[in-house]
Amino acid sequence: MTTVPANVQFNKQKSKWTIGQIVLVAVIFVFVLTCVLPFLNVIAISFSSKSAILRGDVSFWPVEFETKAYEIIFADKTMIDCLFYTVKLTVIYTALAMVLTILMAYPLTKSRLKGRKFFNLLALFTMYFSGGTIPIYLNVRDLGMLDTMWSLIIPGLLSTYNMIIMKSFFASLPNELEEAATIDGANDFQILFQVYLPLSLASIATLTLFYAVGKWNSFADAKYYIQTRALQPLQLRLYNIIKGSTAVDVTAIEGNANSNAQNVSESIESATIIFATLPILVVYPFVQRYFVSGVTIGAVKG
Repeated sequence: MTTVPANVQFNKQKSKWTIGQIVLVAVIFVFVLTCVLPFLNVIAISFSSKSAILRGDVSFWPVEFETKAYEIIFADKTMIDCLFYTVKLTVIYTALAMVLTILMAYPLTKSRLKGRKFFNLLALFTMYFSGGTIPIYLNVRDLGMLDTMWSLIIPGLLSTYNMIIMKSFFASLPNELEEAATIDGANDFQILFQVYLPLSLASIATLTLFYAVGKWNSFADAKYYIQTRALQPLQLRLYNIIKGSTAVDVTAIEGNANSNAQNVSESIESATIIFATLPILVVYPFVQRYFVSGVTIGAVKG
């Protein structure tokens, strides 16, 4: 008489789906559709003709396929310049923000820092209370940063939330690492850059993504501080196009392309959304594997 190995029976039982698992998968599937379908609709509209859009025939697949909207966007030099300017702005902001976050989080983990509790309380206070839009605007104006790129960088350069995540990760690292480095003659900067940071790549990648996505998607600060068209980030340009305040940049595509602009006005809105969203979507897969571990590691210190 043959007997079935216990591990085979266990695997068969494990492969069976319970009702709870089926419900969970169904709920997740609905959430995925909620996120993906609107994006597919925008893509479909950007590749569809005006007549198909007006008839309401476009859902999740292009109807009467055409690329006229993208041709107009890529023919507009100001849009390309705006894209590179926004990339430059995001890179500078993210780099400076990470430097400040690391340099503030690291000393706040050290019990020998005098006034550490006060500085922690001061940082937490800014999470719940803010001076408001008008005082911030007056500060930016009095510092001479209005209508400059620095008005989009300096006012929001440090996120207390991100700093706390980094601080929690630093605090979770064993103190023996610092003690060993100190015995070897390392100072605080050497300990930070040669011991702590190499062990913090997951958190650094995650917070870099947080800062980069936040800056890439922001446009409210540019509405307040920027008047010069060349200094407007891509998201503000997208906002103006959707609101109709720039009339799909007709001034940049006058003449022979003017009729094209009228024919694809709704398509060009969708094409601009894809144009503004695609760069950050390209970056995300490279840091996605660090995302979960970077946020959760150090959250619970045993």
